[in-house]
Amino acid sequence: MAEVTLDLRDRPKAEAYAELKQHVEAVLEGVDDDITAMATMSCLLHHAFGHLWTGFYRVVQPGKLLRVGPYQGTLGCLEITFGKGVCGASAATRETVVVPDVHAFPGHITCDGRSVSEIVVPVFGPNRELMAVLDIDSEHKATFDDVDKRELESLMGWFSRKR
Repeated sequence: MAEVTLDLRDRPKAEAYAELKQHVEAVLEGVDDDITAMATMSCLLHHAFGHLWTGFYRVVQPGKLLRVGPYQGTLGCLEITFGKGVCGASAATRETVVVPDVHAFPGHITCDGRSVSEIVVPVFGPNRELMAVLDIDSEHKATFDDVDKRELESLMGWFSRKR
């Protein structure tokens, strides 16, 4: 299959995610490398929805430290401590965090001053170990909702499958 980057901004969210998920599955068929998958998903999500920043922070010290992984966008923070900012909060609680206005989130870490809303989704490996978080930033307030939460959690399920 030829790799194509989809632009799904004109579609209803649920429909866009359904198409994106099929595309991701097709592109990653036969891939067993997590970094390759992170790079590919970052690219496809970023361009499909026109986000400000889309990428992964990988767990490099379990329970302690995240380090920037594959991403699309401006320079990201290089390291984030568990419990700090939105990414650190998601890593510490192992739950998705949706932030409609980052300026109202206590301890928000500003990597790009244009970021206004954010969603961070934990990424689990096959043994339910936290391996990363997916971080997506938007220039608009309240960009992310329950549809994004549900669909991004489902998409991140790719990493928990035994390959």
